[in-house]
Amino acid sequence: MTKVRIEAGICGHVTEVTAVSEDGMDVTLTAETDCPAVRKMFDAVGSEFDPYELCLTKPGTGPLYEYAAENMIAHGACPVIAGAVKAAEAECRLALPKNASITFVE
Repeated sequence: MTKVRIEAGICGHVTEVTAVSEDGMDVTLTAETDCPAVRKMFDAVGSEFDPYELCLTKPGTGPLYEYAAENMIAHGACPVIAGAVKAAEAECRLALPKNASITFVE
């Protein structure tokens, strides 16, 4: 099990994504969130994914990004989808787990 916490920024929404995979060939993502748009996305796309179709795609593609693009769930800088993909790729051993961050510098 791999779990990440995503604090989205000025909106104040927090999402925790849990990724579970037994064999690296499929991954289950669950999201606990106070963001109605993210909750709606996960309700619509479900929780079962092929990690290769989810993680090893061109930037901005894959089932989560495609849903977001078609349904305008969030703005382009929302980090929730990237965080969910990072959880899945670490859980399926497609990448090593490593924290990522965005920091404003004055």
